Amino acid sequence: MDPKSFPEDEDPSVSLFRDYLRLRTVHPEPDYDAALRFLDRIAEELELPLKKIEVFPGRVISIMTWEGTNPTLKSILLNSHTDVVPVYQEHWKYDAFSAFKDAEGNIYARGSQDMKCVTIQYIQAVRRLKARGWKPTRTLHLMFVPDEEVGGYKGMETFVKQPEFHKLNIGFALDEGLANPTDAFTVFYGERNPWWITVHCPGSPGHGSRFVENTAAEKLLHFGLFCIITFSLLRLNTSECFTLGDVTTVNMTMVKGGVAYNVIPAEMDVSFDLRIPPTVNLQEFERQIKQWCKEAGEDVTYDFAQKHMNQNITSTDESDPWWNAFSASCKEMNMTLKKEIFPAATDSRFIRAVGIPAIGFSPMNRTPILLHDHNEYLNEQVFLKGISVYERIIPALASVAALPNEA
Repeated sequence: MDPKSFPEDEDPSVSLFRDYLRLRTVHPEPDYDAALRFLDRIAEELELPLKKIEVFPGRVISIMTWEGTNPTLKSILLNSHTDVVPVYQEHWKYDAFSAFKDAEGNIYARGSQDMKCVTIQYIQAVRRLKARGWKPTRTLHLMFVPDEEVGGYKGMETFVKQPEFHKLNIGFALDEGLANPTDAFTVFYGERNPWWITVHCPGSPGHGSRFVENTAAEKLLHFGLFCIITFSLLRLNTSECFTLGDVTTVNMTMVKGGVAYNVIPAEMDVSFDLRIPPTVNLQEFERQIKQWCKEAGEDVTYDFAQKHMNQNITSTDESDPWWNAFSASCKEMNMTLKKEIFPAATDSRFIRAVGIPAIGFSPMNRTPILLHDHNEYLNEQVFLKGISVYERIIPALASVAALPNEA
């Protein structure tokens, strides 16, 4: 079968999904213009006004708005990002941008899980709701943002600080989650803070044939061992059952230094990717880093390439009206929800940082987690079920009664 052709009996939603997957919005040079043209077409089909806001040159956020019958109430945000991460094509079964569908209905493409599936599920759920004449009480905003996969600085991180964002009057947001290989659906109510740190280790230079004290490499090794062994012991000394989002992870990702085999370098740098859950005292954590630097040796310093301090989490208490609306609609569909802290980082952290509750949710159960992996795929039946899930969740959220601060 030609992977670019659609069978005549293919569900139109699946065809639209595969159409969107073919757009090469892949870093380092994402074709955002193609995504904008696609969204223009969708907005016209849905008969929804589309606003475009250029946050940075070439970085445009598109917002489709379905005005509610009571637009004074806080609105609902359905957020998704348009960009995807690079691929190593030699490791893929099929062209990563062909949206090839195999005999089992598995659709292979970069972005099939992260997160072009959710984008189309939002769109198709709204299309079905409009077709049956339903109207939201609260206004709905479908937002499509760039650059999530490279940190969000030229996307959501900057946009949440602008007047145009605040004018949206958002009360609650849905964003991306992860697949779950079991029957359950994972729901994320918070995220670990990413800290990207580089430790600078100066030392005594010299000839590679000599015994030299106080070298940069000694200091680097001392710091690395303090850091990694500490967290390895913590992991080994607990009998509790944690998810990845519950614990701090420390990974050495880059080492820099040296000019020749026979020259002891005057300085070496080591970089770490740390992911810290919202239960950790961040000030105490940084004091520990300073202590490790001191113990590693003289003049060892550090700086941050990224340092997120927001520890806001979204309530999952049944008394919370937003969570109650979300979880009750899922229970009506006999869905089992598994609540977790997101192990990596999404645009939800920027939304929560400005005080808006946000849930990370991608309705993909019975599916291996393949975001950013080779041969990323999503089965068409799982994808189609997700549309029906949003078709129930969106009305539930948009019908939440006026809250005390909205009266």
